[in-house]
Amino acid sequence: MRKIFQRLYYNLPVIRELRRIEDALNRIKVNEMIRLLDFDLHNHPRYGDPRRLLSYQSQVCSQSGEDGIIHEIFRRIGVETHIFAEIGVGNGIENNTAFLLSQGWTGYWIDSDSGFLKEIKNKGFPKDCVEYLVAFVDKDNISRLFEQLGIPTEFDLLSLDIDQNTYYVWDGLQRYRPRVVVVEYNSTIPADLDWKVHYDPHQTWNGTKNFGASLKAFELLGRTFGYSLVGCDFHGVNAFFVRDDLLADKFVEPYTSENHYEPARYSMFPQRSYESQILDRITPG
Repeated sequence: MRKIFQRLYYNLPVIRELRRIEDALNRIKVNEMIRLLDFDLHNHPRYGDPRRLLSYQSQVCSQSGEDGIIHEIFRRIGVETHIFAEIGVGNGIENNTAFLLSQGWTGYWIDSDSGFLKEIKNKGFPKDCVEYLVAFVDKDNISRLFEQLGIPTEFDLLSLDIDQNTYYVWDGLQRYRPRVVVVEYNSTIPADLDWKVHYDPHQTWNGTKNFGASLKAFELLGRTFGYSLVGCDFHGVNAFFVRDDLLADKFVEPYTSENHYEPARYSMFPQRSYESQILDRITPG
């Protein structure tokens, strides 16, 4: 009965017209976003330096342009281990490391929801391709979980996407030395303000602006570990850090939040192409 009423509702002339208007507005939004990212940014005085990472954004399995930025960072500094670790992988299709799997990398996934297991099974990856744990992480247990998985002390990429306590979980991984770190920051906080949410290991994000930490807080934390902030994505979601011994002159100085901060542009998340999916894995040879 419900489906019958839904069909009747969507076939009302006024509803059909409203849906056509909505589709047209969405197409305009996507086209404007593509024009901005692909053409206008190159001519902007802030973004014109080719060492800035924003112009390299591309979306395969990431939420927005992280795939392209990560690829560009490793094009500059090189890849050594082809090993990643990501905490907070969602359904396994849309995250910062799924595209790396398709490029022959191996790695480790941790998430409190087991939904990603179905994707790993359906894709038919080799058994040693992804080691994983279903676990709720906090500052005190994260190092132990890494040890349980056998994650090496040095590897190529660490990605943290756990919303509420990202700052504290990175702080709990001081003895690990990934070459690149990606974290989600709270871009509603001004660039020069050192702020982080009060730590509660049992707290999860409640959908408000009271989450995570400011970009300045992450900049200062990374500095204590020997990492420098080299850029953020245009949407004000992810911040990218490179280990200091790998910087050379490959990125834009100064490595400060004031220089690399991008404000919250959460509504500018256009899906440019088809539905996300993990690509087939490259066969070594």
